[in-house]
Amino acid sequence: MIRTVLIVLAACVMAVGSARADKLDVPTGVYTLDPAHASLTWKVSHLGLSNYTARFTKMNADLAFDPAKPENSTLKVSVDPKSIRTDYPFADEKNFDKNLSMGEEWFNAGKYPEIIFTSTKVAMTGPKTAKVTGDLTLLGVSKPVVIDVTLNNALREQPFAKKPAVGFSGTTMIKRSEFGLSKYVPMIGDDVQIIIEAEFLGS
Repeated sequence: MIRTVLIVLAACVMAVGSARADKLDVPTGVYTLDPAHASLTWKVSHLGLSNYTARFTKMNADLAFDPAKPENSTLKVSVDPKSIRTDYPFADEKNFDKNLSMGEEWFNAGKYPEIIFTSTKVAMTGPKTAKVTGDLTLLGVSKPVVIDVTLNNALREQPFAKKPAVGFSGTTMIKRSEFGLSKYVPMIGDDVQIIIEAEFLGS
């Protein structure tokens, strides 16, 4: 019985190892964000009562991915602040999304038309997890940010696009006041949680 259990455990370990290798069996190269399967959501405390949730809907990203040595990978992301979506329920009364994106005390997109993240370091923390450090530029201010990233899957050929594909989830937290976005702090929270879901396609 013990011998049988050991054999089964060994087979399971080998299967997991093979699956992991298969998931990383994609070519080294530049992967481009698939906007149809990507989201950038943020949450901020509203009077301590709820975490107000909104998102940006337009972004571009290029990932130079090295599956053999992921720590050598680099990432650059550009987000359009005019693409903010809040699902404000009284749109007939005011354009809340436009107020936030264009307001000089908010995202001021007329003066700062891009939010940019450029990675500077990738540190692996597990077989599928990493801390991605980079410079976030918002409202003309650049600050280092660390994103906790999980590799969800990697496919040699995504069945619909017929291209190599990799997919990630990521989270980070920033203080908006550090970028000059301090209106209504602390009633509207200073800490902003950012949640990222992203699929990238190779050539």
